[in-house]
Amino acid sequence: MTAKTDVSPEMKCPRCGEAGTGRFCAGCGAPLHGVSCESCNAALVPGARFCNNCGTPVAPSGDSVVAHSAAEPGLTKQIAIAAVIALVAFVGGEAVGRRSATPDFGAPQQADAGAPLAAPAGMPTAPDISSMSPEERASRLFNRVMTYSEQGKMDSARFFAPMAIQAYQMIGPLDAHARYDVGTIAAAAGDAPMALAEADTILAAQPNHLLGLVLAARVSEQTGDAAAAARYRRRLAAAATTERAKGLKEYTEHARDIDDALTKAGASK
Repeated sequence: MTAKTDVSPEMKCPRCGEAGTGRFCAGCGAPLHGVSCESCNAALVPGARFCNNCGTPVAPSGDSVVAHSAAEPGLTKQIAIAAVIALVAFVGGEAVGRRSATPDFGAPQQADAGAPLAAPAGMPTAPDISSMSPEERASRLFNRVMTYSEQGKMDSARFFAPMAIQAYQMIGPLDAHARYDVGTIAAAAGDAPMALAEADTILAAQPNHLLGLVLAARVSEQTGDAAAAARYRRRLAAAATTERAKGLKEYTEHARDIDDALTKAGASK
């Protein structure tokens, strides 16, 4: 009897947008299907850069950080702890108003003895992260990446971007709104190919979606393709009235982005 061959379903890589059917993306090496973290054995989310269970970075083509740290015992654990500490530090900060304001959640986490957990020197007391919904975590991380990018702190923006993108992936299947946010995070962190892949995915399903056109125009401009940016803005201007009449939530939340792009479209006529 001939053994069955396990054929993975074709899917588009969330990291670079390339279609593939294997366990790893042929374009960027990100995990796609049936890949587990070699540190804690948790199933990895397609396109993940970090394990959503222990925080261990995911190396391209499944090369685990654990395998590379054999000569340095404890390195993987330290990386995971550092990632968790960074996440705790970030959520303790105040939210930025780029997206809809997110209130602070809950009181500081309590130790068994009833006293608040002591935060490291210079770090704000951390709220109970487990009380936040995936949407709240994604919104907080989005705001943090945008803030660092706008301040020119690109190293910090690039550090938090993978966490933010994975937070969106944990919410569930990405709709056009979430894909715009993921693409905006990628663009802010300097990952133009991923940002453009998200814009292309939005526009493939909804050719006149305003945020897909805004994102495509923005990334084209960032990469120096002024002609493409102008084309996307012309399409945006032509579709704006009809699309805005639909009253979509994402059009309201990102009204400033749409208005800015429309202003540029008018200036380029």
